[in-house]
Amino acid sequence: MNKTQLVDAIAHEAGLTKADAASALNALLKVTQEALAKGDTVQLVGFGTFKISVRKARVGQNPKTHEKINIPQSNSVSFKVGAELKKAIN
Repeated sequence: MNKTQLVDAIAHEAGLTKADAASALNALLKVTQEALAKGDTVQLVGFGTFKISVRKARVGQNPKTHEKINIPQSNSVSFKVGAELKKAIN
């Protein structure tokens, strides 16, 4: 399902116009992104939890030249599935 199809499904399920559904989805995505950027956790009970996990800096190796390279610390988003979603898909 792509974003357009998701907007259509939200509009149908909630009885909204496609424009209102798109606006609501975009707001959800923006607020979630801003919260994660600040280091907050976004928890949607029953659906799941988005949080930032930190990858420590490390030394890697170029597979072609075998040269050692420094890989800096970085952040990534992790998602833990909620109980209701897990039950629904199984």
